[in-house]
Amino acid sequence: MKINPNIFRAYDIRGIYPQEINEEVAFKIGQAFVEYLKAKKVVVGRDCRLSSTSLFEAMTKGIIERGSDVYNIGQIPTECLYFSVGQYGFDGGIMITASHNPKEYNGFKLVKKGVIWVRGTEIGEKIEEMDFPKIRKKGKIREIGIWQDYLNHFFSFADIKKIKPFKVVIDAGNGMGGKVIPLIEPKLPIKIISLNFELDGNFPAHSPNPLAKGAIKEIQRVIRKEKADFGFIFDGDADRIFLIDELGNLVRGDITLLLLAKYFLKKNPGAAIAYNLICSKAVPEIIKKWKGRPIRTAVGFVNIRDGMIREKGIMGGELSGHYCFKENFYSDSTFVPFLILLQLISESEKKVSEMVKELSLYPKSQEINFRIEEKEKVLSKIRKKYFNGRQYFLDGITVEYDDWWFNLRSSQTEPFLRLTIEAKTKKFLKEKKKELIALIGKEKISE
Repeated sequence: MKINPNIFRAYDIRGIYPQEINEEVAFKIGQAFVEYLKAKKVVVGRDCRLSSTSLFEAMTKGIIERGSDVYNIGQIPTECLYFSVGQYGFDGGIMITASHNPKEYNGFKLVKKGVIWVRGTEIGEKIEEMDFPKIRKKGKIREIGIWQDYLNHFFSFADIKKIKPFKVVIDAGNGMGGKVIPLIEPKLPIKIISLNFELDGNFPAHSPNPLAKGAIKEIQRVIRKEKADFGFIFDGDADRIFLIDELGNLVRGDITLLLLAKYFLKKNPGAAIAYNLICSKAVPEIIKKWKGRPIRTAVGFVNIRDGMIREKGIMGGELSGHYCFKENFYSDSTFVPFLILLQLISESEKKVSEMVKELSLYPKSQEINFRIEEKEKVLSKIRKKYFNGRQYFLDGITVEYDDWWFNLRSSQTEPFLRLTIEAKTKKFLKEKKKELIALIGKEKISE
């Protein structure tokens, strides 16, 4: 069969089920993954999407037909797949998920030994060969349990004795967070008000993307109604987490990164912290103030991770709600920051909104998305218009002036150009936002 090459992306493999991602495609990806790594042992997990079980069956068939054993860890959040590869030394791991994408999508996140990312494009190139030698002996499927080891690992990151008995609203969005939080709750002194904990691949409550329009309305309402201390919301495969303050306001991912950075820099003075280039410029400024070393990377968890490893960083994070940690095999986690934030907020005498205000130095726009076919033409126009600013090309184009900056880049997961703007004043931010939107001159999708 002909496979749509667009499903093989810079970070993972993702597409609409069953038109782009289906059982036959999954079977071939399983085969190609084994051949690419020469793997003998592959661990496989899946989320709760409606197609994940059938894709698991097809993919694992492809894996064992190439002579590799499959270790099935069942329905899990994505970080459990990374933990399993790192903790038990598997040759590779595959998570069946489309993360925060709408329900009609599915896909695969792939890593090799050492929890090193395997890019979708690499597997796409391997599939093009697809003339693999015959295998004499097929592999087997084995069931393994990881939960106790995972929980022991996760609880090692914070001191739960310091956590106060807060009232906390948690919205799992009908995704994998709804499986993990009930395992954690008995060990914590907090009172949890649960929203949408039922695993349901239809995601009936709201989009599996917490940043989608309307996704946080319910948790905002409940926090205010219950007079809760704060809240958390997860995405579909629970690899993104967002903090919500006691007023119902979403805390930006780069502010949460600073909260976590302070915790790690206190334990590791002078350590390096990775952040991506669309984070507020307050991030490197404050990290330096705290005697840390900021590491700037392109957007994307893979780039954050690579930057951490290259510069011997202790942790990193980005606006999308991904946070990764050296002591977590340099992979991302949401439940590690969940626990650390509970401790941080407990140790502070301030409300979450007050903690956030101290770190919010500059007005910043939400990311604005544009559906554009001729991306390079638009980027070229922007380069010429803002020739007198300091221009950088680490990811798209970033232009800096003394009193404002912006970044315009192509999405690696969706057909958009994404615009981020920050300025010294709200008035100036509004002016520059209007100016750039008019200059791009295309269909604005969201902000």
